[in-house]
This record gives sequence, C-alpha cells and structure tokens, in this order.
Amino acid sequence: MQPQASGTANAEFLQAADEVLAEMSKILSLPVKEPLKKSVRSREEIREFLIRQMREDKDDTKRYADQKALEALGLIPKGYPLDQKLLALLTEQIAGLYDPREREFFIADWTQPAEQRVIMAHELTHALQDQYFHVEKWEEEVKANDDAQLARESVLEGSAMIAMYDYLLRSAGKTTRDITDFDPGMLIGDTNDSPELSQAPMVIQDEITFPYLPGANFVQRALKEWDGWHDFHRLFENPPASTQQILHPDLYFRGVMPARVDLAPLTKVVPRGWKKLDENVLGEFEVDEILKQFLGKERADKIAPSWSGDRYAVYQRESGMQTLLLIRLKLADEPAATRFFEAYRNLLEKKDETRTAVSRRQNFFSFNTPDGGVFLRCQGDECLIAEGATREIFDAMTSALHWPPAPPAIPESDQPGITVMRRHAPSFNPAAFRSGALPLALNPTPLRSLQ
Repeated sequence: MQPQASGTANAEFLQAADEVLAEMSKILSLPVKEPLKKSVRSREEIREFLIRQMREDKDDTKRYADQKALEALGLIPKGYPLDQKLLALLTEQIAGLYDPREREFFIADWTQPAEQRVIMAHELTHALQDQYFHVEKWEEEVKANDDAQLARESVLEGSAMIAMYDYLLRSAGKTTRDITDFDPGMLIGDTNDSPELSQAPMVIQDEITFPYLPGANFVQRALKEWDGWHDFHRLFENPPASTQQILHPDLYFRGVMPARVDLAPLTKVVPRGWKKLDENVLGEFEVDEILKQFLGKERADKIAPSWSGDRYAVYQRESGMQTLLLIRLKLADEPAATRFFEAYRNLLEKKDETRTAVSRRQNFFSFNTPDGGVFLRCQGDECLIAEGATREIFDAMTSALHWPPAPPAIPESDQPGITVMRRHAPSFNPAAFRSGALPLALNPTPLRSLQ
C-alpha cells in the first residue's frame, strides 16, 4: 500500500468539503456511494506525495525512454532535467488533488478560503466519478498508447472543469450548456504568474493545459449532444480514442477512428546492436507540437489535422548514446501527404542546420549529420521518417513496406513542386494519450493525478 503523507483537517474544511460534495453529487447526478477521506497538506507534503507517485507510475526505463523520445523529436533540449522540472512545476501548481489509490481528497494549506470551494468542486468531481467508473483502471486500459491516454485524461479534467463552472453558475440557474461561446481559458490563470510553468518547454506547457482546455470544450459538446450529466457515463463506456477526437469532437460523434499503423515491418529491419526504448503513438496533438516547435503555430495548425494515424519507435545503440527515431504516419489522403512532406522537409532543415550530403527528390529528402542519416519519404497517403539511420537501413524499410525504389535525384531548380507517387500496396483499414497539472481559476487550482 502507498505510504500516506501526513495530513490534518479542521472542522471548517471538513464541513465545506461535505457541503460541496453534496452539491457536486446533485450536479453530476452521481449519488455518493461511500465516505471520502479528506485532509489539508503542506507544500512539502504535496511534493513528497508527487515523488512517490512518479516512482510508482513509471519505472526508470520508461522515464528514460520518454526523455529520449522528446529529445529525438526536438521538443526538449538534450540533457534537459525533465523529472526535476516536472516535480518543481507540479509542486508549484497543485492546490488540491484527489488520489484514486487512497480514495482521498486533499487541499493545499496555502490556498485562500475563498478559493477552496471552487477547488473542491473540481477535485470532488474526480472523486465521484471514481466511485462509479474506477478512473485509474479506466486510464490503465490504454497505458500502451500515450495519445489515447491523453484523450482519456482530457475527459477527466475537461469534465471537472465543466462541473466546476456549473457549480459557480448554479445560483443563477444556469449551466455551461447555456453558454454558446464558452471559453474554458477564462478559468485559467496567466501562465506568466507561474514561474515554473512559464519557463517550461512549450510541449510541457501545452501537454499540461491540453486536458483542461480542449478537454473542457469536448466535454461541453458531449453534454449538449446528449442529456447533460445524466448521459455522461457514455464517455466512460465509449471513450475518445485519440487527441484528434478531443480537438475535433465531430469525429468522435461520427465514429471516425484513427487508422491502425503497423510498425512491425520497419522494426524487423533494424539491425542488431540497437535496443528499443519505446514504441508508441504521437497523435494529432504531438504532431502539432513537433510542427509548431520549428514551423510556428499557424502552419502547424493547418497541417496537423490531416493526421490519420501513426506509430513511432525510439532506439539507442547498445554500444553508445546514438539514437534512432522511426515514425510512420498515415495522412488523410495523398494531397495531405504532399503538404506534410513539404512541411516536414522544412522542419528537418531547421532542426539540423549543419547537415551534409543533402539529397532532394520528388518525394524523398535526406541528409547526413554527425548522429547519423536523416530520411523523409512519402508514398501515397503515408510518410516515413528515420533519424539516425543509414541509407541501407532506410531502403530496407521502404522495401519492407513494398514501396517502389525512390526516383533518381533531381536538381532542385528543376523541381516544379513536391509530388507524392500513388501507393501500390493496399492501405490500412481504420481501427475501432502523460502527466497533467494546471493553474485553474482564481490562481492555481487543482490537478488530479500525475501519471
């Protein structure tokens, strides 16, 4: 059993928590099933809790793999102290938290009394949902898919945001379903007021805020689409499968699922001497982050929605620190792959400015770096990226996918535009998300859990 941090609770806090729990039970149409442990904790006690949770949720191997993946994708600097910075950030942000393992709600002792009931509304939403839907087990169902996990985290945090706002509106007899231009961002404090968050890499800032902001918009849409909170159980029974469905709720309600992408033909070609650190899914959110990091938000937001599915793997050479990154993406159609090729070629040029032996072809781009070759090729509605490979390895991979040989090099000045050859092999059939914390409303409020 997880060691408990010491906590105290005064009579006023306990009474307020019981009152808010009763209110949230009415709002969510979820009668309280069992008593809830409640306590007040210091910032140091919260920090100790986070350290234990980080150790239990991810082993050292997984944390190392996450670090190497973010470095290889160019989203954090090499050697960035990720765990240390996340711990400092979350310790700064958490004002209240529901722990599903101990079934305990606690609040930070530095919160102001005027803020505490709003924090309770958010966190006690998690507590009630856990009594009915066992949220930790529910999230664990997609543990092998980071993108799907982030989508489920968005259901949890998005619903807690909406429930918290419904709590604030209850005296006016209104709910968020009555607001046509609802902006969940109005509940978020200025990140510049949070030193650790404002100094974090862009991907960390965005991944922390994603479940609360797009998540809240998605949940509001679901509540409007169905019979409010009475039907909310449907999201636990049929959860969104990707961040794309969170970002574009119409896809969820139309049943449009991400394509299943198979990386096995590529991983079988990786020669001996390379150790696989991780294999996972980027999703539209992470693809957008990669594009935004190098090409800016406007261009990224135009290209990323054409994502249809992906799978990636990160390897490390057993005899050294060299990494190999493989990404196989499926786009919405062939023109979308053409646009992605052009954008990602620009990205790679910005990512590695000391490149040599550049080769540009109609649907193929490559160059060398001190860390190995970088390759990008698109065929039909798919694109393949390899960083840290050799030309022989990359050619073996495209051959394993039954792609025809790449066309001969063409002088760039004679190239009227990037075209993508039609794929001859059959395409894939469509198939059936990290950590989160955020300064909510009224200056930092709650975070539910660190995964």
